[in-house]
Amino acid sequence: MQNDPLVIFTPSGKRGRFPAGTPILTAARQLGVDLDSVCGGRGICSKCQITPSYGEFPKHGVTVAADALTAWNAVEERYRSKRGMIEGRRLGCQAQVQRDIVIDVPPESQVHKQVVRKRAEARDIVLDPSVKLYYVEVAEPDMHDPTGDLERLRNALREQWDVTDLQIDLATLQALQPVLRKGGWKVTCAVHLGSRAYRPRIMQVWPGFHDAPIYGLAVDLGSTTIAAHLCNMQTGEVVASSGIMNPQIRYGEDLMSRVSYSMMNAGGAAEMTAAVRAGMNTLFDQIASEAGIDKTEIMDAVFVCNPVMHHLFLGVDPFELGQAPFALATSDALNLTAAEMDLKLHPSARIYLLPCIAGHVGADAAAVALSEAPDKSEDLVLVVDVGTNAEILLGNKDKVLACSSPTGPAFEGAQISSGQRAAPGAIERAEIDPVTKEPRFRVIGSEIWSDEEGFAEVIATTGITGICGSGIIELVAEMRMAGIVDGPGLIGSAEQTGSDRCILDGRTYSYLIWDGTADGGPRITVTNRDIREIQMAKAALYSGARLLMDKFEVDHVDRIVLAGAFGAHISPKHAMVLGMIPDAPLDKVTSAGNAAGTGARIALLNRKARDEIEQTVRAIHKIETAIEPRFQEHFVNASNIPNAIEPYPILNSIVTLPTVNFNQSGRETQSRERRRRRREE
Repeated sequence: MQNDPLVIFTPSGKRGRFPAGTPILTAARQLGVDLDSVCGGRGICSKCQITPSYGEFPKHGVTVAADALTAWNAVEERYRSKRGMIEGRRLGCQAQVQRDIVIDVPPESQVHKQVVRKRAEARDIVLDPSVKLYYVEVAEPDMHDPTGDLERLRNALREQWDVTDLQIDLATLQALQPVLRKGGWKVTCAVHLGSRAYRPRIMQVWPGFHDAPIYGLAVDLGSTTIAAHLCNMQTGEVVASSGIMNPQIRYGEDLMSRVSYSMMNAGGAAEMTAAVRAGMNTLFDQIASEAGIDKTEIMDAVFVCNPVMHHLFLGVDPFELGQAPFALATSDALNLTAAEMDLKLHPSARIYLLPCIAGHVGADAAAVALSEAPDKSEDLVLVVDVGTNAEILLGNKDKVLACSSPTGPAFEGAQISSGQRAAPGAIERAEIDPVTKEPRFRVIGSEIWSDEEGFAEVIATTGITGICGSGIIELVAEMRMAGIVDGPGLIGSAEQTGSDRCILDGRTYSYLIWDGTADGGPRITVTNRDIREIQMAKAALYSGARLLMDKFEVDHVDRIVLAGAFGAHISPKHAMVLGMIPDAPLDKVTSAGNAAGTGARIALLNRKARDEIEQTVRAIHKIETAIEPRFQEHFVNASNIPNAIEPYPILNSIVTLPTVNFNQSGRETQSRERRRRRREE
């Protein structure tokens, strides 16, 4: 019923109305939300933990009241008192809907865990880490020399290793004297070598010779996911990589939704800061466990993120980033302690945040610039970091321009009717036969296509659960190539397309990919609203790139680099058919994988790279898309598939796109269908 409370689930974006008194677990099951439960809702297993969110949610168009769920009950209290439960969580089988509510399903409550695709790319990096070990022999105390133990340790480091101007933390100083005596005045020091911004620091002292590994973290804090790479600081080896969903998703899937949440809810920014820091510590537990080390062995960390994430991570209200002129609290690189940021690492661990470029082009774009080095390129290179907020760089050794484009979460599978994050069972590759209009696809976790022998057996454990980002990109492009969708983005009827997979869905048509309802699975379709979401996202991406080309006074680029969480999973041909990127030879469109994460690793393992990127960022010229008149013009043209104006000659030499237009005749067909149904009724 229209008056029933609205339940919105994140990160899936699925929503529906349910009568008051409906358990959250029941609502999740009816919507196909991935919420675990082993006991069948009896309040025994605690697998269905959820996090309700309260306050104003402009993105979702709801205000969540404090009494939106039934009160905390005895079952939940019994579980919390015996086993403990994270503050703010509820059990989905116990909490019942009373009013409109936004519910976050944390990763550990999901059956099909998110595949965070921000892997560590292979890269040769010159090792010069910020933290190094020094073995020294310290002069023993003497009645005739009143010098303290710390001063004699400093002298030893200066004389034997030429390390000077050293500071020390109080905790390290407190342990210094017993360590010196236990080691017989021979000790090993871990020293953070500092930079122009801050002095070197003695982080830890061990008795005798100590050569155990020391570790550092390279962290890519994205709007949707947080990925970390644990590195051995002495060898450069990536010991472990792990990732989680950004817990801030429950406050809004895109950046401006989170800015709005902080503006409309007192203490909203502080809530989001606490959430992301708690998420970080969960991730650090996870990655340390995977590597078989203790978190206290992690002495250094480098973070890259977009400006809104940067501010919320730091505990700075992002209010100013929500309005022109989009002023940053600071654009400089920051050298901080882990303790200041409530991060549970080594007691003296240091963290480094790369500089932001300006406005909405952040430290993640700076990391991409460090990784891909467009400022050192002889040819004109376009670097596109594809994500919820796309960062775009265009340049060569003469100059580099940068901008950001708010693509939204559609490329991540969000706001798509059958969309989901990348997880086992999600469709990630697709093809459509241009003659029969029949689809075939592959899901994450299987190398076998859906029309090949053995597919059913391979996907028996995961099922077919939805469509992830790379899958929706390929499906929409394939639909365009097969003549199922026209240039303006309308799906044709069965009569127009010659495929009974095109089914009437309200006033428009949808294309049926898979119907698993007979086996209790989902019915997976691509709707016209899905097409529109992808059109908006890809138009924003292309318009940013085209605007930079205007500023460069060029109508083509020499090569394109796709970076980002799933840049490696995007087919260049499908991206060009969609019109996501400018026309270019397909062999000149390459993937850099997680370039931002690679830039973070470079900065972690080579301290001179930190100085280099700080200088490079000062020379990058930022273009603000929000105030550029031509951005809107490019956006309108780019809403077509692939583009209403740009000719795409290279693409047209490879692919022949059907000349179809379903607009007028589509309306007539729908009218006839509605008249037929009324007669039958």
